[in-house]
Amino acid sequence: MNFPKYVVVLLPLLFLHAHAIIFNIQNNCPYTVWPAAVPGGGRRLDRGQTWTIGFSDGPKLAKIWARTNCTFDASGRGTCLTGDCNGQLQCESNGSPPHTLAEYGLNSFGHKDYYYLSVLEGFNVPMEFRPTTNGCTRPIRCTADITGQCPDELRAPGGCNNPCTAYNTTEYCCGAGRCRPTNLSRFFKARCRDAFTYPEDDPTSTFTCPEGTSYRVTFCPN
Repeated sequence: MNFPKYVVVLLPLLFLHAHAIIFNIQNNCPYTVWPAAVPGGGRRLDRGQTWTIGFSDGPKLAKIWARTNCTFDASGRGTCLTGDCNGQLQCESNGSPPHTLAEYGLNSFGHKDYYYLSVLEGFNVPMEFRPTTNGCTRPIRCTADITGQCPDELRAPGGCNNPCTAYNTTEYCCGAGRCRPTNLSRFFKARCRDAFTYPEDDPTSTFTCPEGTSYRVTFCPN
């Protein structure tokens, strides 16, 4: 069958969109954020703007977070107060703490997606992580005023550090023997019950969807 030339051009794009895993990243904050995704890169989002990333075969492991108070030059080099990734607009590495983090493992164990929010790198921007397809509907949120209520010993410019970042000890970072919650990790858990608050916080903080699900990440959700 002979298709018109414009149809031939569109068919691969339509096929990709039909089968891609889509991440819509939306900024509802009353200020500009510079979201980062590894893989995916980064960009500027003013209030109300959305960044869409599509993966034809989603990455096994990936991260999304917000950067704040950034300045970049025409070459994409600069700095951010929180979440900075080696001074690059297009992130290729993890961000510096503190920053609220959405993480996901796509098409992982048992042909499921695993998705979660983490404050193991601290907190900078309220966030919601929501599946949008495949009948999967469980949103996870961390929207409390963590920065405003942050304990003095965890305060950082633009956010609130996780105790592991602040102290870098086995008690807070784990890595040896049984890992338990602490008073400082409970500060986060009491305000963001869905979030990873210490390294072995799996039972209350890991959520699953069928493989191939698409998602929306919202900064400062309503």
